[in-house]
Amino acid sequence: MQRGSGKAKVRRIYDAPDPDDGLRVLVDRLWPRGLSKDEARVDEWPKSVTPSTELRRWYHGPDGEYEEFCRRYEAELAEPAAAEALDKLRALASKGPLTLLTAAKDPDRSHTSVLRRLL
Repeated sequence: MQRGSGKAKVRRIYDAPDPDDGLRVLVDRLWPRGLSKDEARVDEWPKSVTPSTELRRWYHGPDGEYEEFCRRYEAELAEPAAAEALDKLRALASKGPLTLLTAAKDPDRSHTSVLRRLL
């Protein structure tokens, strides 16, 4: 399953790598369960652009709401380390195909949609 817009596309990490993926960037804080590093073929893993553990837990908890999650996540991405890593991703995306990889079951309602929009 691929979702793309402009500079970056989003794929589930469990999908087989595709020759058109270009640079493969894991954008989850935790390594995906049951997947070896060889199988994943990840080129970059910038943990500073992933949602914080606290935000992730809040979103998946009883009070989590997608629009508020997006707002809080964008605030996290404005922090210096995350902003620097996001700028690096933008630079990489300007050089060629970039695929954001996630284990999220619904990438359209996850942090990857925010990242893709900001790229």
